[in-house]
Amino acid sequence: MQNYDTNSKVKAAFLYNFTKYFDWPEKMKSGNFIIQIVGSNANLSQELNKMAATKQIGTQKLEIKITSALDPNLKPHMIYLLSESSDLLKDASNKYKGIGTLIITEKSGLAKAGAAINFVVADNKQRFEYSENNAKKAGLKTGDGLNSLAIAVD
Repeated sequence: MQNYDTNSKVKAAFLYNFTKYFDWPEKMKSGNFIIQIVGSNANLSQELNKMAATKQIGTQKLEIKITSALDPNLKPHMIYLLSESSDLLKDASNKYKGIGTLIITEKSGLAKAGAAINFVVADNKQRFEYSENNAKKAGLKTGDGLNSLAIAVD
C-alpha cells in the first residue's frame, strides 16, 4: 500500500463541494458544520484541517472530527467511513437515519448498502457513486446537480 494518499486533496475538495448540493434540516443549520472522519488517514485529515481554517459552510464554521469509531455524542453533518471502518456502515445508517447526516464511504458496493456517497476510481479518476434514495433516508434534500456529476446508484 502506498504511503501517501495522492487523492487526499481531491477527496477533501469533494467533501467540501458536497456541502453545496445538499439542504440540511433546519436543526442542523446552527453551531459548527461537523465532518467526522472514522478511521485513520493523516493526509486527508491534514487537508481537511487546512480547509477548516479558512472555509465556512454558509454561516457555519467548519469543524473536522477524527475518530476511530462512531461517537454517540456527535451529530455530524457528514460522516466519512474510511475503508477500514466500512463495517460500521449498517450501524451508522441506523444511528443517523432521518437526522440529516450524509454518509460517505470508499469501498466497492457500499452505495448499494446504505451510503449516500461512495468514492470509487473509474477510468483512473477519482469519482463517486451517489444514492439519492440513501440521502433521502438520511433526511437530506438535494438538487439535480449532483446526479450529473455522479455515477448513479439506487
